[in-house]
Order: sequence, then structure tokens, then C-alpha cells
Amino acid sequence: MPIGTQIAPGHANYVLMYNMLTGIRVSVSRCEAKDPRPVRDDDYEATHKYSFDVVGDEMTPSSRYDFKFKDYAPWVFRCIREAFHLSTEDYLVSLTDKYILSEVGSSGKSGSFFYYSQDYRFIIKTVHHTEHKFMRDILPQYYEFVRDHPHTLLSRIYGLHRIKLPHGRKVHFIVMSNIMPPNRDIHAQFDLKGSMLGRELSAELAAKPRACMKDKNWVKMRQTLHLGPAKRHAFTKQLIEDVTLLIRLNIMDYSLLVGIHDLTQGNAAKLRDTTLAMFDPQTTDVTQINRLTRAYTIRKKVVHTDPVTLDALPLGTAPPLPEAMFQELSHSAFYREDGGIMATDRNDNPAQLIYYLGVIDILTPYNMFKRTEHFVKAIVHDGSQISAINPRKYGLRFLRFMIQSLDGYEDVMPMLEEFERTTYDSICREHRLF
Repeated sequence: MPIGTQIAPGHANYVLMYNMLTGIRVSVSRCEAKDPRPVRDDDYEATHKYSFDVVGDEMTPSSRYDFKFKDYAPWVFRCIREAFHLSTEDYLVSLTDKYILSEVGSSGKSGSFFYYSQDYRFIIKTVHHTEHKFMRDILPQYYEFVRDHPHTLLSRIYGLHRIKLPHGRKVHFIVMSNIMPPNRDIHAQFDLKGSMLGRELSAELAAKPRACMKDKNWVKMRQTLHLGPAKRHAFTKQLIEDVTLLIRLNIMDYSLLVGIHDLTQGNAAKLRDTTLAMFDPQTTDVTQINRLTRAYTIRKKVVHTDPVTLDALPLGTAPPLPEAMFQELSHSAFYREDGGIMATDRNDNPAQLIYYLGVIDILTPYNMFKRTEHFVKAIVHDGSQISAINPRKYGLRFLRFMIQSLDGYEDVMPMLEEFERTTYDSICREHRLF
């Protein structure tokens, strides 16, 4: 994920972030305390509402509250975390332990912003209400798919929540896995959609650390994914399965996020340490005072804490890389090699690159807004190159671009052709496109 600019200390978003994590800690812990059972139909519609003070104590409806928290389909997301071999304990420690990464950025046109967990494993991303509603609509299909496809490249979404501050608007957000590694510099990063229109980052911006380049940059730089025959077939097979689901769910505008770590360069640039900051309001030293005074003290600490960049922290202050992370990722063919997939040559011998791959932004349906966007842009541009096209055409264009980006892609083209002859044709008939 691209990282944006920091917000100023004392910004209301720090309070919002702190409250988000408090709500997650309480709601997820309560769900975990229940005995295991299979997912039921009513679990997809279930919601749990809470009112809290800043300390995390639940309040009665008539009492003064610091924030209200709503947890959507908590049992389903518990089962999703289990499907990805992520324990609740590791999840909560990562998100709600002492340190919180405070880097906040915009994702671009959406206006969403991100928070990173203290060990960089998870991202909290705000989403528009329409994305939140769409996630709830597709949750049954999403859960069944990730349960049956442990090697999926789709974004791993672990929670869906809403928070409301007094006299404030409602903020919907998701918790998802971070594709990029916590322990390695990313020397090049691309967001690929298979579209050329407006898909280029300027040379000035592309030269900056952690710049996320686009499709035209990829083509002009003659980039390819160096995956030997075994990995190339596995990647193509999984990508086709993932895109098939997205097409059937009427989803478009997603992209393949590609992070590249060059083993010959290692971590000499310390890119992560110089671009992220830690936020620690030091609330553990107020546990012995009464609740009202404690709540007042914590509110003040959260608002006035000044984040510190990682490279300015004393040696050993930054959180260590959790072993549990590799246990979680080791079950996927695309994340088991130090959180990514090692490049290989045409004889399947290891190369000097590690790729970090994932299909992101999977919550955009092809609705009337997108149909109108396509109509307007198609008046002055080549309609086949517009990002907003119907999901069948979008998915096929996306697959063609990604597969042709593989070094030695010729031997997997029959897999794409078979997809077009069978699955794709079937989907088109379902939507009466013939």
C-alpha cells in the first residue's frame, strides 16, 4: 500500500485511531470467548453495538461516551481469520499492543486513509459506506471462496467495523493483511490494472522512495515477473480462479499490487524506518487511578502525543518481527518465502528477487455510477482502455495483461485460452452479453 503524508500531532484522527483499536480489542475478544461452531446464515447479518469511554469500559446508552463501535458479522470474520491460520491472540497483539504505527495517508481518489499495525502486518483502511454495504452483500461468497482457496491472492479482510464519535460522522473501516513485508525494503512497487489510460506515474514522482508506479511505467521499464514453470503455472491458475470470482460478483477496478525486494541491495536504504512513525500515548502508567480521572488523563495523552519516526527510536524500541507472521503466511504458496514468493529462472532455480503480490481494491461494483463514468470517458477515449468497463471485459483484460507480464508466459497461455472458451463464455451467457 502506498504511504501518504503524516497528519499533525493532536489531529482528531489520532483519537479516532486509538478508539478504533480499543473497539477491536473488546469486540474481537468477546467473540473469541465463545465456543467454536460452523458459520450459520444469520451470522452474515449479525451486528454487535457498543458504547465506550476512552478507557475501553462499556457505557450505558444514557451515559457520556467517547465513541460508539459497531462490529459486523463478527463470527464470520473470526472464521475467516481461522481459515488463514491467524490466531486471535496474534491478531490482537499486533493491532492493540503498546505501539501503534501512526503513518496516515490517502489512497487517492477515494479519500480513504490507512493506519498500520505496530508490526506492519495489518492495515486499517477507512471505506465509503457503499463499499461497506457491498462487503456485507458479498460476504457469504467471499468467506466460502477464501475457505476453499487457501492460496488466494485476494485481499485478506479480517474485520468490518464502524465507529462514531460524539457529534461526529460515522466512519466505516476494514482490517486487512498488509501485502508488503515488515522486515524488507521494497525497491520497486507497482499497481497494475491492465489499463493504459491515465496509468502512469510521472518521472519526478516515480523517483521518490516508496513510489507506487502504474501500468505504463511497468511497460516502459520492460518489467516482467520472473517465475519459473512451476510457480508460473500456480500463479496463473490462482489468478484465474480469483478473477472468476470477482467477475461473478460484478466487481471491477481492482489491481495487482506488486512489491519487489532486490536481495542484492538488501535493507541498506532503510526505507521503512525513514517513512513510518510510531505513536505511543503511554497509557499504561495510569492504571491505578480511578476510572473518571483515568479517562480524562488518557484523552489528554492521546490528543497530545507526538509520533516519532522509527529511525529516531532507541535501538531495540521498535517491535521485533513476529514469528507468528510466518506461520500464518506459510500456508500460502505465494507468501511462504519470507512473506512473498521468490523469483525463479526458467529452470526453477532461485533468483535474487522476492515478489510481494496481492489483488487489492476488491470492493468496487460496476454500478450506475461506474456505467456513467464509462459512457462519459468513452466519448473522448478508447473505450477498451478505460478503467471503468464492465466486469467481464475488465477481468479478461486484467488477466491478459498480468499473464503476459510473466517471463515465459507462452506456456501458460493455453490456461487463459481455456478460461475464455469455458468459464468466461459461461459468465457472458449468464449476463446475456451474446
